[in-house]
Amino acid sequence: MPKLPTVAIIGRPNTGKSTLFNRLAGARKAIESAIPGTTRDHIASRIETPDLDFLLLDTGGMGGGTDDKAFEADVHRQSLLALENADLILFTVNAKEALTKSDFEVAELLRKNRKAHVPVIIVMTKCDAQKFADETQAECFRLGVSKDIVPVSATHNIGTEDLTKVIVKTLKGLHFQKVHDTAVAAGAPKIAIIGKPNVGKSSIINAFMSDPQRKVSPLLVSPVPGTTRDAVDTSIRFHDRDYVFVDTAGIKRRGQTDRDIETFAYLRSIRALEESDIAVLVLPAEETVSHVDKRIAGLAVESGKGLIILINKIDLLKGEKRLEKVAEIRAQLPFCRFAPVIPCSALSRDGLLKIFDVIGTVQTNRSRRIPIKDLRAWYADAIYGRPMGALRAKYITQAEDPPPTFVLFVKDPKAVRSSQLKYLENSLRSLFAFEGTPIRWVTKKARKEG
Repeated sequence: MPKLPTVAIIGRPNTGKSTLFNRLAGARKAIESAIPGTTRDHIASRIETPDLDFLLLDTGGMGGGTDDKAFEADVHRQSLLALENADLILFTVNAKEALTKSDFEVAELLRKNRKAHVPVIIVMTKCDAQKFADETQAECFRLGVSKDIVPVSATHNIGTEDLTKVIVKTLKGLHFQKVHDTAVAAGAPKIAIIGKPNVGKSSIINAFMSDPQRKVSPLLVSPVPGTTRDAVDTSIRFHDRDYVFVDTAGIKRRGQTDRDIETFAYLRSIRALEESDIAVLVLPAEETVSHVDKRIAGLAVESGKGLIILINKIDLLKGEKRLEKVAEIRAQLPFCRFAPVIPCSALSRDGLLKIFDVIGTVQTNRSRRIPIKDLRAWYADAIYGRPMGALRAKYITQAEDPPPTFVLFVKDPKAVRSSQLKYLENSLRSLFAFEGTPIRWVTKKARKEG
């Protein structure tokens, strides 16, 4: 399958990276602030164009600019990992300021850390007047990392369409193509096996394989975190049905800190999720749920993917300890209560094959549509006799694309509270089968009658 290219936005703090990301992504996914260092973690969004799709990464600022040096070091390390794994880099500079020492430091980091074949596009941000573009463009050549320079004002939506065209043209020049997944189109779900390194992801896929398949192309398994370097697609046939599993462990090299390992697992998970229908989060039975586990689970929910939780190495626990582990994980991941939890062992295959029936259920639920008559009847019953206020919708409908997304036309969308939407979700799940899939709500202002 063609790889989904990754485009990373890199630059010193407060050069408009998050504003640019939000404009290109078409949504306010990143926090925008005049305070340098607001963006700490990578934010990702799949950008779709008629000619090519790509994964856009926003990163924290490099080169300093805050008073928190420990914070800067963390952001810097994470941004380097994004840089080292990008297929194209957008280097942002503030067109309203002269180039700074930090800009040249970032340029030097680009020369040292990016892959030799990875192109750079210099993006002059905050160009809401031509004079800023003219004054800064000549300076940008001094950075010595690219001759491709695009002026934009993300705030005023100036030049962003041209930038997208340059991005697509550059990626096509690197021989990336529009992703057409024939296996998924033919009905085979694509399942991303996600989680921290060394939790048994490769072992799980090996356990799915038939004996002949395992002899020909087993996945490398090792107690060393990071054995799997890249995402690997494996086709599995079970009871006359096809499934495509993606193993996404991936650390680039040994000798990295634990935080680097976690960040790399996070980056690999982002890409795998964007290319999948269902995510399988692997949690080891002998460990508690970590911050990174929660982040990766949150990615699956935010991406609208189906979600299944596998507790691997359950054979290490006996009797009541197994039930206690399931309850513990559900308590630690309250935002994933809709996800089925399967205790299993890749080593003994105990409980592992249950996943195929669950995948079928989740795939069905993720694309389930409720007849409009039934949807309206449910909604009328759900709000009857309750002080729903702004949530008394004039109209409700279900959007076309997965995951299940419901659109409420109300008098004042801003007055709708998240607790009200949560109540509706719980009520909806109690009546209709939506196990394994997140549910999304969209509130829109109802048109005035007459």
